[in-house]
Amino acid sequence: MCGLRAAGDLVARMQINRRMRLPDAKAYVAERLGVTAPELSDPLVMEAVRGDHGLGRVTTFETLYPTESSAIEAKFNISRALDIPINCVERFSERAGLA
Repeated sequence: MCGLRAAGDLVARMQINRRMRLPDAKAYVAERLGVTAPELSDPLVMEAVRGDHGLGRVTTFETLYPTESSAIEAKFNISRALDIPINCVERFSERAGLA
C-alpha cells in the first residue's frame, strides 16, 4: 500500500486498532476518505486526498505547501477522520487541557 505515499499507514492503523482484516480495513478507510479501495494504493490520488483532509504528506516542504498540517495536527486529523484513538493525540489533549 506504499505507507505514507498512499494509504498504507491508515489501513495498518485500522488493522491494529480495530483488529480488522485487510479487505475490511481498506473498505473502511476508503469510505471514510471518500475514495474507492483501489484508489488507496494510488500515490497521486492519495497525495490530493491527504492534502484535502490534512493527513500529512511526504512532500511537506514549506515552499510547496505553506499551509500543510504539522505532524501532531496530522495525527489529530487522522484520529478524527478514522474515528480512532491515537495515543499521542490523547496524551497531548490531556496535557494541553483540551480534553
